[in-house]
Amino acid sequence: MEKANREQFSKARLLVVGDVMLDRYWFGDTYRISPEAPVPVVQVGKIDERLGGAANVARNVAALGAKTTILGVVGDDEPGQRIAQLLQSSGVDSQLEIDAKVPTTVKLRVIARQQQLIRLDFEETPSQTALAHKLERFEKLISDADVVILSDYGKGALGQVALMIEQARAQKKMILVDPKGDDYAKYRGATVLTPNRSELRQVVGQWTDEEDLTQKAQALRQSLDLEALLLTRSEDGMSLYTKNGVSHVKAQAREVFDVSGAGDTVIATLAVALAAQWPLEKAMALANRAGSIVVGKLGTATVTSEELQ
Repeated sequence: MEKANREQFSKARLLVVGDVMLDRYWFGDTYRISPEAPVPVVQVGKIDERLGGAANVARNVAALGAKTTILGVVGDDEPGQRIAQLLQSSGVDSQLEIDAKVPTTVKLRVIARQQQLIRLDFEETPSQTALAHKLERFEKLISDADVVILSDYGKGALGQVALMIEQARAQKKMILVDPKGDDYAKYRGATVLTPNRSELRQVVGQWTDEEDLTQKAQALRQSLDLEALLLTRSEDGMSLYTKNGVSHVKAQAREVFDVSGAGDTVIATLAVALAAQWPLEKAMALANRAGSIVVGKLGTATVTSEELQ
């Protein structure tokens, strides 16, 4: 990436909205089975905490040098405070709505000898009050953004996603959505949708060959009034469906170490490039390169503009 591109990226302003969560990892060793039940006893030696969900998307946007604001809901608790600290140290302007009625979403993974033994999830749908406040804040924050990213992890923070898309469209903003679930009608009118293969399959069903896939993807794109549908296909790269047809880029990953969070990196990179007014195909190629770098790292990670050179 040339210096000119880095300057374009630093002028880009992005608003990330969605399900904010904390990824916790407890690493340890296990030498014995518990006398209480037939389970391994893990002696925890190291704790790692990372931003997850929409917060990881925002961290990825900030790592590329763009001005980043995040809007989400956290609980009035220690994990919520931890998320705020991690966002601040990542250079993200944090506009978190604190909801005293629910806990912060946390995914806790216990790992021993490179093996994940269990994952514990702490989550509840945000209260209606918190969501209403969040929507008010969203309306005020849109005007400052070039591009809006809606990062849906199905935890409830995007309960009013259809209304948000409507408001962002009214202000002529570009809207990128990382979708969840089997009903995409609520995303109608977004600019770009970025499902992976299994997410798309949930919505359009199985496809028999490339031609069938193109037909299904284009029909979905038209029915949802999208400018583009970007399908991420892990080892098969990416496919971009627009009114001009379909274009593909091949995957570049040399070694796949960990795919968690790769979708976050892809949508973040795509959004920053579009905010810098790159054409869609060029932005997709850059997002593909970013995705191929991040799968070579452990856990949810980021890519910098230097690495993309």
